[in-house]
Amino acid sequence: MNVIDKATSRDTALEKAFGASVADLYAQAARCETDAALQRALELRSFLAVAEEQVVRVRDRVRAAMSADRDLGELSAEDLRWDAHWLDAALAGRNGYVAALDDLLRTMPAPGQRPRQPVQFAQPKITVTAPPAPGAGAVRTSRL
Repeated sequence: MNVIDKATSRDTALEKAFGASVADLYAQAARCETDAALQRALELRSFLAVAEEQVVRVRDRVRAAMSADRDLGELSAEDLRWDAHWLDAALAGRNGYVAALDDLLRTMPAPGQRPRQPVQFAQPKITVTAPPAPGAGAVRTSRL
């Protein structure tokens, strides 16, 4: 599965926030033409694509097991319990990624307010000079 080609439930929100299609956003990221917010958003989107695929797989497996034309003798409560645990885990992951992505999109600056270049913070420089050594600058003369 290629996460770039896989649709997610938040693609429209990403496209609206960044003003380009998801494919174009990934292309920008591949050319290193993105800011930190877009990099994080695409990373979260990739995780979301995997999580949503897991939810779909479990859902489809449960639907197949519960199909009306399926033999009741094949139905396994144990298998369904395991699928319920897997579905819980997959939904928890998906919900976490959706919340994180929504939070990122909600808190990032508007497109016109984003810096073109990454923000660089000035690193403080320590400019301490050592005290002069004892007797520094004194000329010693030797006595013969």
